[in-house]
Amino acid sequence: MRQGGFAVEKPPVRPYHAANPARPRLKGSQLALRPTNPQNRQEIIAQRDRAQQDVFMREVDDAVRQDRLQGAMARFGMPLIILAVVLVVGLGGYVWWHAQQTAAAEAEAVELVLALDRLEAGQLDAAAQKLAPLVETQSAAYRAPAMMARAGIALEQGDAAQAMRLFDNVAQNEDVAQPLRNLATIRAMAAGFDTLDPQVVIQRLQPLAAPGDAFFGSAGELVAMAYLKQGKTEPAGALFAAIAKDSDTPETLRARARQIAGVLGTDAVDDAQEVVDTIARNSAAQQR
Repeated sequence: MRQGGFAVEKPPVRPYHAANPARPRLKGSQLALRPTNPQNRQEIIAQRDRAQQDVFMREVDDAVRQDRLQGAMARFGMPLIILAVVLVVGLGGYVWWHAQQTAAAEAEAVELVLALDRLEAGQLDAAAQKLAPLVETQSAAYRAPAMMARAGIALEQGDAAQAMRLFDNVAQNEDVAQPLRNLATIRAMAAGFDTLDPQVVIQRLQPLAAPGDAFFGSAGELVAMAYLKQGKTEPAGALFAAIAKDSDTPETLRARARQIAGVLGTDAVDDAQEVVDTIARNSAAQQR
């Protein structure tokens, strides 16, 4: 470049830098462009196609699930609704029934307590009147005790046949606890002892007339008496002796068994001094 006849050299253009504001900016045509790579473009297009295909498949799956759900509802919707209604009604019915059963049980418990109070006071007719509905109730928890009490009233009134029938009803009821059934069996055999065949008494009470059983004393005494009715003094004496020697048997029953065993010629005394002391204690208690 010439200026005033002299050649002036044009200063070189220095590259622009952010730290150097004096650097001139490059024009767009002077910027370096990223080279176009055909392989990269194909991968981008393939990824886009795969993404579109995934979206399409998800939409298809959603549509299929929705169609299946609608089909299932159309086919099973009404039965399911009916089933749900039945379940709700059934649950409500059970809750109502349970509440009714609880209320009835509470009322029966009150009636049983009142009947026992009348019985304890010696009001047999009033107690029998209170027990009458309980004897017919469906609840074994209250029917069995009511029958036992009603049978006791029958015995007090001299009706041994009715007492035996009520006791035996409890003894034959499998819904009743076994200890109460065993007690009812003994009471039934005792109530009908005078009219029953001795062998029936022996067969019914033999399982209970064994040492170690809770009812050994009472059942064993009846079995021994049945042996006596049959004329079998030897097994009767041995059984009375076993009762007399059983420390778990009440003392009054042991003393009675000891006396009968002695009459039958069976030794029922293990410790003579102990027997003397027992008799002395009983005599002193009676004098008081």
